[in-house]
Amino acid sequence: MITIIDYGAGNIRSVLNAVARLGYTTKLVSTPQEVDEAEVLILPGVGAAGHIMESLKASKLDNAIRKYIAENRYFLGICIGMQILLGETEENGGKDCLNIVPGVVRKFNGGLKVPHMGWNQVKQRKSHPVFNGIPDETDFYFVHSYYAEPEDKTVIAGETIYGKPFCSAIIRDNMIATQFHPEKSGEPGLKIYDNFVKLATGKIL
Repeated sequence: MITIIDYGAGNIRSVLNAVARLGYTTKLVSTPQEVDEAEVLILPGVGAAGHIMESLKASKLDNAIRKYIAENRYFLGICIGMQILLGETEENGGKDCLNIVPGVVRKFNGGLKVPHMGWNQVKQRKSHPVFNGIPDETDFYFVHSYYAEPEDKTVIAGETIYGKPFCSAIIRDNMIATQFHPEKSGEPGLKIYDNFVKLATGKIL
């Protein structure tokens, strides 16, 4: 069973459909107890990190997610679901996030068009099973105005250039997160989901 956190984000159904298309059973959940009971957890996200943190706090899902990841259980964060793992975001005038990965979510500047939208290459900075069968520098689909800047650079698993290199994937232990949207990235994106689920369920080494 693949558990997807439902807190009202607009792309949750597209993530559910992508995972279900691979043949996996999915479940949408919205309570801390359901998160605690999850075997494999996905946190999708679109919108503003500050508003999403408010939503997670209101439903007490913030602490449930912290606990789940602290127990080193398999977790996949997508887009804003990656950004809120950091300590704080510049979005919405500055907001605290989950602080699971120390660092700051910063806005693109330097005259760059925002949001950064469309296909862009991901340079794999770590060899990891989630990238199995995916060539280095494969294009994935992005849509975001802010990017994660972790303090610990060793957690950066993918890097993409938009004006300058930025972190487009984070991996630390069993916590995996991507700035890009696998569910909008065609076959390579489906491969990310498939690899993650197989890894989490012990079907991939």
